[in-house]
Amino acid sequence: MLRSQFILFGDSLTQKSFDEGGWGGRLANEYQRKVDIFSRGYSGYNTRWAKYIAPLIFPGSQKVPPQLVTVFFGANDAALPDRLSARQHVPVEEYRSNLQSLIERIQKIGTKNILLITPPPLDEAARIRHNQQQNNEVSEATSIAERTNSITGQYAAAAKQLAGDLGLPVLDLWTAIQKHESWQSRYLEDGLHFTPAGNKAVFDLLLETLRGAFPHLRAENLPDDFPSHKDIDEDDPEKAFISYA
Repeated sequence: MLRSQFILFGDSLTQKSFDEGGWGGRLANEYQRKVDIFSRGYSGYNTRWAKYIAPLIFPGSQKVPPQLVTVFFGANDAALPDRLSARQHVPVEEYRSNLQSLIERIQKIGTKNILLITPPPLDEAARIRHNQQQNNEVSEATSIAERTNSITGQYAAAAKQLAGDLGLPVLDLWTAIQKHESWQSRYLEDGLHFTPAGNKAVFDLLLETLRGAFPHLRAENLPDDFPSHKDIDEDDPEKAFISYA
């Protein structure tokens, strides 16, 4: 019996989702014994680079496609072209086009359930502190944020618009997180990546979105793989497994 698979595809916000208390780990816990959750998160990646690995992650030869894929890029694409992380910058028009290419690749292998996740908001003051600590210097380059919240919002809007155009559900983290008081310090550890509370918030929002968009994929609607130990007859255990052969 082959378990269904969910693949989480994205940048460091996905790669780190299996850190202690991360949103990916929480999702795996929600679906334990029902679905295998795989993280395909790549720190520092933008959508331009993700296009090169998408055919390898989602090969046409795959016999059983993932039942669900989340696509979570944009935080690096939104890096400004004239600041510290310029090499990661992707213009917003190209970002949208790249996202569509990624989605088309996933659809090509037969996955119908795709959730687009926008980049989260950004705390510019925290990014300046982080960059100065990382570079161990206070300079003109490290005294301005390499990303801004308003520009990141443009990428979030582009992802949201694309989802609407393609008829796909979207989790708008950029908007949702900013509805919470003190989101900068409460949900972001360095102005970009999630704190434990931020991971919990992302998980809650993700689960709510998944349950609404894909009710057939709710954990309670999916079977466990193999029988419960309570259903195994100690005198004739084999009969509990006949239907799984």
